Amino acid sequence: MANGIDTALDQFLDYLVSEKGLLPNSIEAYGRDLRLYLDTLEKVGISTTTEIGEDALELHLVKLSRRGMAPTSRARALSAIRHFHKFLMREGVVKKDAAAGIARPKRSKRIPKVLTIEQVERLLSTPEDDVLGIRDRAMLEMTYAAGLRVSELCDLMFEQVLEKDMLLVIKGKGGKQRIVPFGRPAARAFSAYLSGSRPHLARGKVVPYVFLNHHGNKISRVGFFKRLKHHAKSAGIRREVSPHVLRHSFATHLLEGGADLRYVQELLGHADISTTQIYTTVDSRHLIEVHRAFHPRA
Repeated sequence: MANGIDTALDQFLDYLVSEKGLLPNSIEAYGRDLRLYLDTLEKVGISTTTEIGEDALELHLVKLSRRGMAPTSRARALSAIRHFHKFLMREGVVKKDAAAGIARPKRSKRIPKVLTIEQVERLLSTPEDDVLGIRDRAMLEMTYAAGLRVSELCDLMFEQVLEKDMLLVIKGKGGKQRIVPFGRPAARAFSAYLSGSRPHLARGKVVPYVFLNHHGNKISRVGFFKRLKHHAKSAGIRREVSPHVLRHSFATHLLEGGADLRYVQELLGHADISTTQIYTTVDSRHLIEVHRAFHPRA
């Protein structure tokens, strides 16, 4: 393997595709962060991988900070750089990992925005009983019932739906597969969509995707977001509601109901439980509110 930095980057991105199976969006994000890194190296006269040291890497992080990049974004950029240097070590291109001693930027834990159960109930009851409304209710019910990412919902195919068992076989980030159940309300909404809405949308076309737009094609993420925003407004929910807010609400309501954190991790498809633990902050906030509302000496 050559030690030219540009060549090494191309080979690393190929490795992420062929061996790690990352999705195009992830590959694009890695490439964007690493090209900024290579720009910094070029400006200080570094053109080969063997010349890279901690000083150059620290300079790059300082530049990102001075540009006003948030700690979360800098942490993501450093993660990409770490993976790149580990790849160089594994391939025998360098003898020392220049990123090994670099401290991670401190990241503030953001509490996810969630809806109350009452708000979710209002949202799910809002769609009309017409072709698009029946479809929208099925999509909203399925998103909340299974905690789906918007891409997982829009990319859902019939082969992934075990309707009788009320289960979904979801292909998540990095091609990882998980089994997620859904409840009876979602099952009823889904059945109503298949019989009373989808045939009108499909217009005789054979489309493998479950949820279709009014042209009979797979609904887009933007299309679903617009419909969600419309229904949230109709339900009188004044705050911003996105597909991910429904996913956050799914996780939070499970924990509030007593679900074990590791089960919620599996249902969400999180590789690391620390990603799921952010929801315990929300759950703790709920417990505090309950205590203050109902304890006689609160």
